[in-house]
Amino acid sequence: MARPTLLCVHAHPDDEALFTAGVTSHYGERGVRNVLVTCTTGQLGLDDRGRAGDDPDHDAATTRATRAAELMRAGALVGVERQITLGFEDSGMRGWATNEAPGAFVNADLETTARLVADVIDQEGAAVVVTYDESGFYGHPDHVMAHRVTRRAVELSTRAQRLFYPVVPRRVLTTFVSLARSRAVTLPAWIEDAVTDTDDEAVTCVMDVARFSARKQAAIATHASQVDNADLVDMDAELFALLFGTEYYRLGWRRDPTSLACVEDLFGGLR
Repeated sequence: MARPTLLCVHAHPDDEALFTAGVTSHYGERGVRNVLVTCTTGQLGLDDRGRAGDDPDHDAATTRATRAAELMRAGALVGVERQITLGFEDSGMRGWATNEAPGAFVNADLETTARLVADVIDQEGAAVVVTYDESGFYGHPDHVMAHRVTRRAVELSTRAQRLFYPVVPRRVLTTFVSLARSRAVTLPAWIEDAVTDTDDEAVTCVMDVARFSARKQAAIATHASQVDNADLVDMDAELFALLFGTEYYRLGWRRDPTSLACVEDLFGGLR
């Protein structure tokens, strides 16, 4: 009997550690095959001197190589068995001139790219697919594009049954940010700029992944080049678990509209 497969589609190296390390760890321990598709090389991330991608002296080549190595190690740590990088250029933050670059992910042909992802879904027999929601979680152009590509890919595929989006309920994010600020913790942009309009009622599946909090923190630490996450790495276990000890998912699409998604299992009713 074929093993069930979970396929996560992320925009950049380190997104797999920040957004879905809990479910990949959880399902990996239960014999599910985890496959990770990373859309860009992340070459506009912080370079070895801490310079952002919009800095004219930024070293994109070194950053690309560094982040590729970090991604392989972090993915293995959180239970990923196969990693695929589509190889598009990081588009940069919203409004950067790099958004206009021909090779930037945001400028990829939607249908062609979706077909690439659909082929991986079908090759792997992935019944459950995870990517960001329509807002890209915090509005990053590559995250929004990953949503558009993956949403189309599940429609083109023959094997996908459900598409989920990682979200954080407003009450959880508000509490976490307030506590972090009270402790003078510097938060990265993806938290500070997160879309916080998710109500509890919009959450389809709640995954208790607290037992993997230390592993998730170690995976984030593996992406050491991205020093904007440094305070998450050094954060005390209690505060870290408040945001990362539970993963929340919203059902974005399902092939069979009558199938039920269990509130504690992305595969609920499929196996």
